[in-house]
Amino acid sequence: MLLKPSCVAANDLPQVLADTGHAALDAAAVCTLVGVDAVALAALKPAWNDLPPDNFLRDGGRYRRRRHSCFVVRGRDVEQVPHRAHWQPVDYNALHGGLDRMFEPMATAVTAQPAWAGLLRGLAGVCSAVKGEQPWYVEAHQFRIDTTDGIGRPTPEGAHRDGVDFVVVALVDRHGVKGGETRVFDAEGPAGIRFTMTDSWTLLMLDDERVVHETTPIQPLAADGHRDTLVLTFRRGGFQNPPRQASGAV
Repeated sequence: MLLKPSCVAANDLPQVLADTGHAALDAAAVCTLVGVDAVALAALKPAWNDLPPDNFLRDGGRYRRRRHSCFVVRGRDVEQVPHRAHWQPVDYNALHGGLDRMFEPMATAVTAQPAWAGLLRGLAGVCSAVKGEQPWYVEAHQFRIDTTDGIGRPTPEGAHRDGVDFVVVALVDRHGVKGGETRVFDAEGPAGIRFTMTDSWTLLMLDDERVVHETTPIQPLAADGHRDTLVLTFRRGGFQNPPRQASGAV
């Protein structure tokens, strides 16, 4: 039997996040938080059918497709910045750290929709409620993990932190797969939780300084088995850049 996440109300999210370092919302609470309806969120879903392959997988896999774009949220203002590479230090991503990974950008079919700006604005507001009002540097990743080769790995780097302030993982779709259990652990101790997100637009928000997270591999139950997610990272002060570059603030 799959363990479902214990979800909180939208109004309780900042406090629960501050208290525990992690919190989950169901789709109705996500709609309340970001000020959009379920139809507007559902309209984003078809874009996951048009993701190019991730050509940077160092484990030789063919199971991941993705797009990536970057934004800055200042209060109510959401600005998409010029397309840039995704970079993480080896300390946070032992498998893919140290690489400038230039992925294809997100399509305007997603980023031009009012629901998109509402999503970033609402979640940035939670970040500010926990850690103070400021610009938030957001990296957005659309992922499809499939079972083309019999197994797909949502987090091939294993349990990890991302080197940011907050991480958001939203389930967009899940079709014909088993596995994909989400695990969250205290970064300083053995305490942890586990659950499986099965309902579209279930959302998990993490304080990246306090917890590590991973998702277990998926295996097929039907043809075209896949798990689609939206991962958003929120960081103070600028985007992550190689040491040779400046802070990335804009």
